[in-house]
Amino acid sequence: MTIVTTVLFGLIYPLAVTGIAQLAFPDKANGQLIKRSDGPIIGSRIIGQPFGGPGYFHSRPSAAGAAGYDAGASSGSNLGPTNQKLIDRIKGDVDRLKAENPGKAVPIDLVTTSASGLDPHISPAGADFQISRVARERGMNENEVTLLVAKHTEGRTLGILGEPTVNVLLLNLELDERKPMMKK
Repeated sequence: MTIVTTVLFGLIYPLAVTGIAQLAFPDKANGQLIKRSDGPIIGSRIIGQPFGGPGYFHSRPSAAGAAGYDAGASSGSNLGPTNQKLIDRIKGDVDRLKAENPGKAVPIDLVTTSASGLDPHISPAGADFQISRVARERGMNENEVTLLVAKHTEGRTLGILGEPTVNVLLLNLELDERKPMMKK
């Protein structure tokens, strides 16, 4: 019985599910990778990555791995709400963002990590908070950047589940296509 169940559920079943997924949903089965037109893979629609330059929309902070965004170390920080290290990091992030955009409330997702540390999305409020900086750095009109954010805002799943989100990688890629960053 052990040999039969091992072969059935350890070999045949996983191969069958993988084969069906490859046939029915090849993009999703392969990680929803994004490739440049000339071939190299530049990211995934479902795994976040950091963007540090002022002309880019920034992702949520990440606690996955030592430098963040490490898919091999996907996890939250496990720091509780009274942990001084977490409080200090969030306070520092809030202060930095307030200096960047004085007088505007800082959206919570720009200072808190997701459970996996790999969330590719920010809230529409998080994107809106960054529009003026991105537009200024790229020499674009704020209305033009606002329209790009709206274009990349994904609604609720099935119209009722979850919250609207903005995929940071896809938004930044379109910004690079429309108005590439000038080298300083």
